[in-house]
Amino acid sequence: MSAGKLLKKSLKGENIKLLKHLQHINPHAAGIDIGSRSHFVAVPEGSSEQTVREFESFTDDLQRLTDWLIACGVTTVAMEATGIYWIPLFEILESKAIEVKLVNAHHVKNVPGRKSDVLDCQWLQQLHTYGLLEGAFRPIEQVCALRVYVRQRMNLVRYASSHIQHMQKALAQMNIQLTNVVADITGTTGMRIIKGILDGERNPQVLAGMRDNRCKNTEETIARSLHGNFRPEHLFSLKQAVELYDFYQGQIAECDKEILSQLTTFDAVLGSGDGPDNKPPTTFADALHRMSGVDLTKIDGIDTITGCVTISLT
Repeated sequence: MSAGKLLKKSLKGENIKLLKHLQHINPHAAGIDIGSRSHFVAVPEGSSEQTVREFESFTDDLQRLTDWLIACGVTTVAMEATGIYWIPLFEILESKAIEVKLVNAHHVKNVPGRKSDVLDCQWLQQLHTYGLLEGAFRPIEQVCALRVYVRQRMNLVRYASSHIQHMQKALAQMNIQLTNVVADITGTTGMRIIKGILDGERNPQVLAGMRDNRCKNTEETIARSLHGNFRPEHLFSLKQAVELYDFYQGQIAECDKEILSQLTTFDAVLGSGDGPDNKPPTTFADALHRMSGVDLTKIDGIDTITGCVTISLT
């Protein structure tokens, strides 16, 4: 008799016993199908007359959704991390001490056995009941808040960078070849000369005299790059690009203050009493040292640049 037939014979009549191993690990589990306009929610059989309900995504509807889950005795919820639409509901559920598992949609699709007439929320609820879903990592609240500020700063830096390109384009259209003689037009020398041009100065020698002493190129070389055609339309484009760049620099500085303020909420690792380690940090390097107890900037790949930590918080 073949090995396959022997195995089949040994399992004959044991199906009921095997099915008992599929126990309800999370008997009070719910599944939520997240959408931009509404959410579909499935609760365990017997916990409510209507086991599947739809709730709109307005805040008062999310509150009603949460109250219904509590009334149904739900203690844990599985939902797919769809865009950013899960965040408001996640925060409300978490505030009500309901465990929430964010599930990767690809992982759910890889589980075989789904029937075509089962809704997404019902399938999530069923899989979560049997403990077949693994929740994604979500850091503590302090880190989540810090991550929002850092991501906002990254966006602001990207917006400011686009206006540097606009400045370069306007200069090139006037044949002002400042980018060929200074490493960074937003540095001290570059911004002095650009703002001098916007203030009405056209003499290349006078503009070159605004050069910072640390600039590698001489005044003579810089002056040669400043002969151009100062057409009004290009000057207007340059003016607006500079104003927008300066605006975003102010926004970045404001964001830096919020990041530092958030970093001060982390408990100090070292020190006690009124020692220096318990004083509020005034720089990002101080804040890092307060959080970890060591100077993290000594590690390759971690640095503090222009007031923001470059370690990845995404």
